[in-house]
Amino acid sequence: MTDTRFPLTQAYIDAALEAGTPTLHEVLGQQYALDHSIKPIYADACMVGRALTVKLAPADNLDLHRAIYEAQQGDVIVADASGYLESGIWGEVTSVASQVRGIAGLVVDGAVRDTREIARMGFPVFSRGVSIKGSGKNGGGSIGEPVVCGGIQVRTGDIVVADADGVVCIPPEKFEDALEKSRARLNKELDVMEQLKQGKRTLDLLGFV
Repeated sequence: MTDTRFPLTQAYIDAALEAGTPTLHEVLGQQYALDHSIKPIYADACMVGRALTVKLAPADNLDLHRAIYEAQQGDVIVADASGYLESGIWGEVTSVASQVRGIAGLVVDGAVRDTREIARMGFPVFSRGVSIKGSGKNGGGSIGEPVVCGGIQVRTGDIVVADADGVVCIPPEKFEDALEKSRARLNKELDVMEQLKQGKRTLDLLGFV
């Protein structure tokens, strides 16, 4: 079967990570950012990939296990757990399974556990919280349907960019334009910072009154 999804090459991945989530958010009209509580569980976690969305039943992670084996290499699993924080629905076992499958990472509006072990293996996980409590295996959710994660709607195929500052989920038709605008913005900022080093003021350079 022909892959009709956005062709997310390594060059695109590198450009998105260089741009960073704050810049991408700004050039996209301050849209598509998950709320500030969705954070990396360890320092330096970052990833870019195409979303595979999962809607979870409360305190249940069976559909996450299923999603691992539906995801394609380089995908990011984006899970809506309704912000529930009293069940660690992802941990070391699912991270190892995902890493073997070539999955790029996880974003979950809920809680995870085994954070030390996940950090050691370098699997990028972004979550709302951490909980040592276990989870059920009854299913009842869905895979591939639009979800709300971190306060925004995410669709399978959206481009997920996540770094130390946060997460943005960008519609694929807007991704290339966002990268172009990000390059221009970064070049402008480099020029501003060079002038600041020469003693000029932010008030003057940025046109503040």
